[in-house]
Amino acid sequence: MTWDVALILGIDGLANGAIYLLAGLGLVLIFSVTRVVFVPFGDIAAFAALTLAAFETGKLPPTIGLVAVLAALAVLTEVGSLVRRGEARRIPKAVLAWGVLPLVPCAIAWAAASAGVPAPVQLAVSVLLVVPVAPLLARVVFQPIADASVLVLLIVSLALHFLLSGLGLLFFGPEGSRTSPLASGTLTLGDGFTVSGQVILMVGSAIVLSGLFFLVFERTVMGKALRATAVNRVGARLVGIRPARTALLAYGCASLLAGLIGVLIAPVTTMYYDSGFIIGLKAFVAAIIGGLVSYPMTAIGALAVGVVESFASFWSGALKDVIVFSLLIPVLMLRSFMARHVEEEEEEVDQ
Repeated sequence: MTWDVALILGIDGLANGAIYLLAGLGLVLIFSVTRVVFVPFGDIAAFAALTLAAFETGKLPPTIGLVAVLAALAVLTEVGSLVRRGEARRIPKAVLAWGVLPLVPCAIAWAAASAGVPAPVQLAVSVLLVVPVAPLLARVVFQPIADASVLVLLIVSLALHFLLSGLGLLFFGPEGSRTSPLASGTLTLGDGFTVSGQVILMVGSAIVLSGLFFLVFERTVMGKALRATAVNRVGARLVGIRPARTALLAYGCASLLAGLIGVLIAPVTTMYYDSGFIIGLKAFVAAIIGGLVSYPMTAIGALAVGVVESFASFWSGALKDVIVFSLLIPVLMLRSFMARHVEEEEEEVDQ
């Protein structure tokens, strides 16, 4: 280990930490608003990466079929719910919201694949195509059991991950894919040390998106509604905020983050149908460091996970994941000693 090697590992750790930061923000956003540990977050990122790879090879992205099937299931779920509540007059609006709007990105992706559009358009369409995935999954799977315990929601989330992983294998196959770099060139630092443009893009994107994330939460009505629901769901409902609507908004924002993560990491690592799971797990470590509620602590945890993973891969590539996930043990022990233990029923009464 020399200073040059340590600098290289540190920059690589920052690049990895930038990805985990964005993923951790998405996980914390969903959990704070809905109490769901959204395990399929990484699968959506993998779908975005594989969608971009399909565009680059001139193929029609199989993600179109996934979104179309989810939209059909969401329409059936919503229509059935409206009929049971005696609100059949709202069925046309439900069909428009859950059936037609999600198909717009599918139509755009279909046209883009047929026309052979430039790389920037392929990039934008790949992200746009996966944005409806999380809200549609939430409507079909999580909204009907929104009042279930956190443990039940976690079990359902795990089952959903395995379902999406199987669908990914069916749609994309077992072969891995890697896309063209999004940024070329290098930045030369002191003593001839260079940093690739892709790494600069990843770190810069994390900084910009985190800043936008902060501004949305602090300056917009939408962000304040999300914060209110995260702090107190019952109180938010009393002042006219619909938790179901803010939950879908949180899923949509997280799905957008997952899409951006997918296209950012696709040029630097070979993506498979199940590659998203390990990304989501490492982001979950960062989110746990933040207590699944604190965005600044999640950001610090993400950077720590990225740097630890980078140095651990230098010492032992086979044990790097073991070392990263071992961070959970002291963090959970510390939080267990510091936290006041409250039963879930008592917590709901306090709210």
